[in-house]
Amino acid sequence: MDSRVELGVIAVFAGLLVGAVLFVPFVALSYRRRGRLSLGRLALFVVALVYFWALWAYTLLPLPDPQTLVCAGTNTDPLAFVDDLWGAWSNTGSPTAFLRDTAVLQLALNVLLFVPLGFFVRALGGRGILVAIAAGFATSLFVELAQLTGMWGAYDCAYRVFDVDDLLTNTVGAALGSLLALVVPRGLSDPSADVDPGAPRPVTVPRRLLAMLCDWLGYTLTTFAVAVAVRAYLIYLADDRATAVEGPVSTIIGGSVTLAVWLLVILTTGRSPGDHVVRLRYVGGSMPVAVSRLLRFLAGIGGYGLLDLLPEEWSILVTIFAGVAVVTALFTRNGRGLPGVLNRQELVDSRALPQPAVEVDSTTRT
Repeated sequence: MDSRVELGVIAVFAGLLVGAVLFVPFVALSYRRRGRLSLGRLALFVVALVYFWALWAYTLLPLPDPQTLVCAGTNTDPLAFVDDLWGAWSNTGSPTAFLRDTAVLQLALNVLLFVPLGFFVRALGGRGILVAIAAGFATSLFVELAQLTGMWGAYDCAYRVFDVDDLLTNTVGAALGSLLALVVPRGLSDPSADVDPGAPRPVTVPRRLLAMLCDWLGYTLTTFAVAVAVRAYLIYLADDRATAVEGPVSTIIGGSVTLAVWLLVILTTGRSPGDHVVRLRYVGGSMPVAVSRLLRFLAGIGGYGLLDLLPEEWSILVTIFAGVAVVTALFTRNGRGLPGVLNRQELVDSRALPQPAVEVDSTTRT
């Protein structure tokens, strides 16, 4: 496989992996800053992550073999690219040949490489051209210094050319990207830009499914993190590699700890972490609060997690439970799903609920 294709594949997989880790925080932030999550912003978020890793991959990779490393030079002469362009024009003599010259193509690529960075700074971060310029310069400087120092001392000398002109052209690219974001219709880059984030929004089936996805993703990632920590403890501190590698101890502990956290959140607030993320709440019903909240746990991620802790031969139950949960969410009113059906509760936007009244100290009245 061509090395450039390999770097592209690395960027895509790394971007998707980081996207999975950051998905829940991104959704929560979107609901609190913009009142909702739009498909446009989600797509921009994923593309930005892939671009981020592509930027590092194409500027810092592949790393050379230390045994065959040839030290690279440096260019500390600002605007040396002007001489390169003039030389290219003198040598070619025609616009077509000039545009195909290596020096011209290198300059253009250095500019284009950072255009997406400036675009994302404005389209996703809501920051202007000055922040884009600063971000472009800082990112380019980090890359150039990493190359100059041999990946911060990992190599005896620079493995790629340190070029001060790259700082200039990369920064120009970030500035152009910020300006480019201005021509994108506001509704396309941020469909909810004019929406009050505190205003209630319709409760829909996709929104409920998004809450379920956030619960599942949060449960899975937290379980994995705890399991890794337990396994590391068993291997490096308890010197019990057999238990860590062969037994299900780490997975069971990871799942149990995660379920305990989810149960605590639901018992104290009546809402799962996924409900909190997309600002949903179950209301109504005639059952005691403690019972309805326990059912909320068991009919949601709690039931899934408990079944997931069973031996592998019972794994079909996990699939059946997940399927029933998704189907009931699809075909019940507002996607209230299993918890709503069992508790006879309705699903509402938590922002639609009346806020507690604020008492006013009578001594402060005039």
